[in-house]
Amino acid sequence: MIGRTKKTAQLYRFPIVIERDSNGYFAACPDLQGCYSRGDTYEEALENITSAIKLHIEDRKAEHEEVSQPSSVTLYA
Repeated sequence: MIGRTKKTAQLYRFPIVIERDSNGYFAACPDLQGCYSRGDTYEEALENITSAIKLHIEDRKAEHEEVSQPSSVTLYA
């Protein structure tokens, strides 16, 4: 197809933190400054932080800013 380009989506895997608090669940992405959300349930918080991360990345790309690379994940029990 002449005149068309195929966009390829880049896959990012950012670590997130979800904590229960007195108002439900708080979710944050430590690698993306200011990227956080909340939800009444764990599932809602996960869905909301996923949306927040996508919007954060889209905004940075629209502004021609660098998207930081995800850090490694360490699990503490």
